[in-house]
Amino acid sequence: MALKKPENMQYEEAINELESIVNHLEAGDLPLEDALKQFERGISLARSNSQKLQKAQQQVSILMQNDTQSSLQEFSE
Repeated sequence: MALKKPENMQYEEAINELESIVNHLEAGDLPLEDALKQFERGISLARSNSQKLQKAQQQVSILMQNDTQSSLQEFSE
């Protein structure tokens, strides 16, 4: 089965695959070549998700700017 391109995956789907990759790499039982391939896939997934998050943040900012009743506020826990 061919792997989906990270840009064609849902954010959550990519996170799940990334978590699986991290678990495999942390286990340390992969041959070097396989570990490098997994690492490369993980980097691709992380970069794609980072771009998706940036896009979502931009969309929220635009929506908030268009809402004259509200203003942007820092998120605090």
